[in-house]
Parts: sequence; structure tokens; C-alpha cells
Amino acid sequence: MKISNNFSRRQFLKKSAAASATLFLPNPGFLLPKTKEKLGVALVGLGYYSKDLLAPALQRTKHCELKGIVTGSPHKIPIWQSRYGIADKDVYNYDNMHKIADNPDIDVIYIVLPTGLHAKYSILAAETGKHVWCEKPMARTADECQAMIEACKKNKVTLSIGYRMQHEPNTQTIMKFAKTKPYGPIKFLKAEAGYYDGRSDHWKQNKELGGGALYDMGVYSLNAARYATGEEPISVLSAHHETTRPKIYTEVDETTFFKLKFPSGAIADCSTSLGKGMNTLKVDCANGWYELSPFQAYGGIRGKTSDGQLLNKRIPNQQVKQMDDNALAIKRNQKLLVPGEEGLKDIRIVEAIYESALKGKTIKL
Repeated sequence: MKISNNFSRRQFLKKSAAASATLFLPNPGFLLPKTKEKLGVALVGLGYYSKDLLAPALQRTKHCELKGIVTGSPHKIPIWQSRYGIADKDVYNYDNMHKIADNPDIDVIYIVLPTGLHAKYSILAAETGKHVWCEKPMARTADECQAMIEACKKNKVTLSIGYRMQHEPNTQTIMKFAKTKPYGPIKFLKAEAGYYDGRSDHWKQNKELGGGALYDMGVYSLNAARYATGEEPISVLSAHHETTRPKIYTEVDETTFFKLKFPSGAIADCSTSLGKGMNTLKVDCANGWYELSPFQAYGGIRGKTSDGQLLNKRIPNQQVKQMDDNALAIKRNQKLLVPGEEGLKDIRIVEAIYESALKGKTIKL
């Protein structure tokens, strides 16, 4: 598909999401030089998250650096080149992205596109022989997630999903609590993640592109329920959708509520929205409680426990920590903190939540 100045980003996204042809690319047998100090990262998609968060963070990382871009918007190229000193040879579009296979300066391809395009371009990235980082949620379906995992295994590259919270120290304390149970067995938890999105014609309102509150923000609530209990849910007890803007949210959910049951008997009451703000994780145990509020804000995480302990550890930048953790794991040939399998687990549950809402009944997992 030829991308030109006259071809709008929206047209590109719609056509890309609808494309069914599989791209077969040679595997160059990419091997990372052990002496390389910083891994070169190419960002695929130059929207808000890349422009305002990832690119600036890559100026502060110790183990990786911004080396390339992939975009379908030619007018953005000179801005990025001027700001970050990106060479002409490190600029790609969606037609020639496969040529990154021949670029030794790029070691990692970071997919920062609408959810409905994650699988297609993650697979393409894997086939270049470069390591793959993909933003959350991993993909629209569990089958797409599995295809991404298999493509990376086939091409002997790693795959990490952008769950930045699992790299954050207060969240890691909550994950430790799930194992050590300092306040006794977990009985109930509430996880709420949402914000008001005032846009009325955005891909997040497009079903084909993976829009909807559950995909966009709901995976924060879902992932939190899993890491806060340290368990995998055995059922979606119930789920339902609501909207206050039915003329905008015609294809996808604006607000979704869902309840999960875990093997220990713990119940998670979760909600997510693109229509109102919510940002709390609270865990009630037999002998006390603890919470993070906010639990997924860019500006920092804050929390406390029932016995007065503050969960207020600070890190300068969450994206820096996430990308450096991933890069260091690659350099040391160590296990990734959030591999593709973690994203797959969430999407399997997301599909069950939608099924529960549609059928109005409990869905066993």
C-alpha cells in the first residue's frame, strides 16, 4: 500500500486493519553483538504516545536509544529528524519497513499503533529478525496474540508487551504482597481504570481497529487483578457495558464493568471507562488492606496500607524504566519481565468478558 501526502492516516489505518494478505519476509538470522552498549530502537507509529512519552524517554535511557522511525505521515519526518537527529537511512514507511532487516543500527522494533494493527506489524517486525516490543493491549484476539508469539519464536527474537506498571516499584510491592500475604488471604479487590476521552471521531471508537474501553484501559484493571492476587481467574462472574454517548460509542464500549473469581475464592470487582475518570486499586484481606490511588498514572503511583505504611516510591520516568529493563534483559539474555505470554493471558480474559456481557451469564475460563 503506497503512503503519500494525499493519503490520510485514517484511510491508512482502515485499509491496514482490513488487509488480510500475509507478508513473507526472509529471516536474516539476526544476532545482537554482545559488545553493543545501547540497543537501537525504531518506533512504529508517531502518534501521541511515541511523540510525547516514548521518544523523550529514549533520550534518558541507559541501555537503549532512539535510532529509527516508521511512519505513514511524511510531514512528520523532518520534525523527528530535526529533533532527534535521525538519519535518512533510518526512516521507513509501512511499505518498506521490512528493510529494517538490513539495518544493523536497529535492534528493537517498538509497535505503537492502534490495537487492531498490533498483530500484523509485530509479525512483520519479527520477520526482520529484530526484537519486538508491542504496546498494550497485545492484540484484538487471543489467536492474534498466539500468532505474534509464534512469529517471534520462529525468528528467534524476544517479544515484550508494554505493561509499564509491572516495572514500577509500588506495583512490584503489590505483586510481592500477593506472594507473601502480609495481611492474610486476599478476599476482595477493586480495580478501576478510566478517563474522559472527549474525541468523537477517533480510532478508539472503531471496533475494527481495536477501540473500546476494555481494550484501551480495561487491561489495566484486568492485569492489576491478576498481579494483585498472583492468580489466574477461573471465571468471569458477570460483565456489562454502559454509555452516556450512544451516538459516539456505536461500535465499542464506552464503560465496562466486570467481576472475576479466582481459585482462592477472591473476587475482583473491576471497571473501566473512556467516559469518566477512575484510577484506584484496593485489596481487602483477612487482616487488613492496601491500595494504590492512582495505580496507573504517568506522573507517579501513590498508596498506603491499613497499618500506615506508605507505598510512595518514586522513579523519574516509567517508560525509561520499562524500556531499560527490557533492553537489559535482551543484552544479558535474561527472561523478560512482561513477555508475550502475559499479554495473551489478558486477551483471553478480555474475550470472555465481552462474551459474558453479550450473553448475560458467567463464563468459565
